[in-house]
Amino acid sequence: MDDWRSYDDVALTYERVHAPRFAEPARDLLALAGVHAGQRVLDVGTGTGVAAEAAHDLGVDAFGVDASLGMLQMAHAVHPDLRLAAAEAIDLPFRDGAFDAVVGTFVLAHFAKVDTALYDIVRVTKTGGTVGFTSWADGRDAFSDTWLELVTDVVPKELLEPSIAKAIPNHDRFSKRQEVEQALHDAGLRHVRTEPARYEWSYSLDDYLDGLEVWAVGRFAKEMLGDAGWSSFRERARKVFADRFPDPLHDRRDVLLAIGIKE
Repeated sequence: MDDWRSYDDVALTYERVHAPRFAEPARDLLALAGVHAGQRVLDVGTGTGVAAEAAHDLGVDAFGVDASLGMLQMAHAVHPDLRLAAAEAIDLPFRDGAFDAVVGTFVLAHFAKVDTALYDIVRVTKTGGTVGFTSWADGRDAFSDTWLELVTDVVPKELLEPSIAKAIPNHDRFSKRQEVEQALHDAGLRHVRTEPARYEWSYSLDDYLDGLEVWAVGRFAKEMLGDAGWSSFRERARKVFADRFPDPLHDRRDVLLAIGIKE
């Protein structure tokens, strides 16, 4: 059985629904990090290549790594000029000081061994170079409450919650500005800086629900319910969302942009 924690089977939906929207915070992170033409930049947890492509557009020598082969295949299909490799943040296949900047968009919370991952990220960053991350900083809202209400009607909380905690072990921790800053300080970075940002994205109802299938709660629920059960659940979810919310949906998301310098 495939591991539900993998993003392999949702790469197409991620690229269609989320990538166009996530390009905006990726560009803002690169700007905050001072990334400019002629530099070498690594995008850790590149997914379908969103931040790597944004760096490439700046005239940067961009690389992307991800643990998901499905995501990398999609990244290669839509961005054939990018240089991509399958790799984990805890064991990056690059020499010390190889990059002027290393960035990760919405990946920090996924690191099970934060210290180890940051150690290797800092290792491949040159002295004077920049490490930067985006991290979700929003709390509960009507959309997420409705989604969790629906999911917990069919998947017991005692199964859902510990499974999601294993898949995204530091989601709650890195939604807090001080925790992100402390992690970067603990990794030996200096001149750490964080900036809050808010984004508003519009989705059709169907795209929004498709996008929810990409995230850990949706992937786990789909694994638990099976194809037939998931199809029935999806129909009910569409009806509930259509009854409660306008179409298109306008989703406001708070994000932290964080950078630090290797000295």
